[in-house]
Amino acid sequence: MLVMRPAQMADLGEVQRLAADSPIGVTSLPDDTERLRDKIAASEASFAAEVSFNGEESYFFVLEDSTSGKLVGCSAIVASAGYSEPFYSFRNETFVHASRELKIHNKIHVLSQCHDLTGNSLLTSFYVVPELVGSSWSELNSRGRLLFVASHPERFADSVVTEIVGYSDENGDSPFWDAIGRNFFDLNYAEAERLCGLKSRTFLAELMPHYPIYVPLLPDAAQEAMGQVHPRAQITFDILMREGFETDHYIDIFDGGPTLHARVSGIRSIAQSRVVPVKLGELSKGGRQYLVANGQLQDYRAVLLELDWAPGKPVTLDLEAAEALGVGEGASVRLVAV
Repeated sequence: MLVMRPAQMADLGEVQRLAADSPIGVTSLPDDTERLRDKIAASEASFAAEVSFNGEESYFFVLEDSTSGKLVGCSAIVASAGYSEPFYSFRNETFVHASRELKIHNKIHVLSQCHDLTGNSLLTSFYVVPELVGSSWSELNSRGRLLFVASHPERFADSVVTEIVGYSDENGDSPFWDAIGRNFFDLNYAEAERLCGLKSRTFLAELMPHYPIYVPLLPDAAQEAMGQVHPRAQITFDILMREGFETDHYIDIFDGGPTLHARVSGIRSIAQSRVVPVKLGELSKGGRQYLVANGQLQDYRAVLLELDWAPGKPVTLDLEAAEALGVGEGASVRLVAV
């Protein structure tokens, strides 16, 4: 059985194995031992802290095969984007250029650097091994953290954002970066993203142009790359769009990938999830798939189960599922259909 749980320092080696295979652009999952150690330590401290509002906390989850002990995925939530440093994005805007005398009225697409999304909670660090891409386990790896938000709303903002890795070719070149960022740094896209992962995105973002960029002046390839998703990031994009996230307003300042945004109250896994009591017994065959979470904090667990459950009724779990979730008869779990 695959179980989602908080990462522990003992997972460091396995997490680095996952990070080594993650796509260029996932700077929140760097292939660097010290950075990953710091990430896990910050997460452990966040889970242990008493929190009444969203601040500098970050919560890092792993997806573990309980039989082999191997990790097959990971994901994270930052409680407040830009808490310790600005969270930069490009905002899509329209400027109007008009001449009354010439009777010309033009609307022009521009990109303006901003930190509008600072303070929102941020989904980061999503990765699943290739054989699980497109499976229901990907749903667990992504949406399991949303069930955590539903169970602990005081720890998060009213809105959630996430940056999706943008388009780059098989050589790791990004047309959007080459048209804008490379003019300010003598680095290719892969080197720039690696540097961001090892240090911080902020110091590069601060050297990017602060004046509006007129999109029609960019090369065609850069314009076409705006809002495009890297093939390896398509799965997380699709899951979150089904969850009710929206795009079009913001893009990443480095690769032009879409930045998704949603109010917590409108996210499907949160709005449609239900807290129900547990009854121990045999799992019924022929039910539908549900994501099930125990709603706890440091001992948080989430699994994927096939259940024959009816709203308003207790949910029947067998001993294996109950043990995986760390719950017993009469306890409560939060569930939502896949």
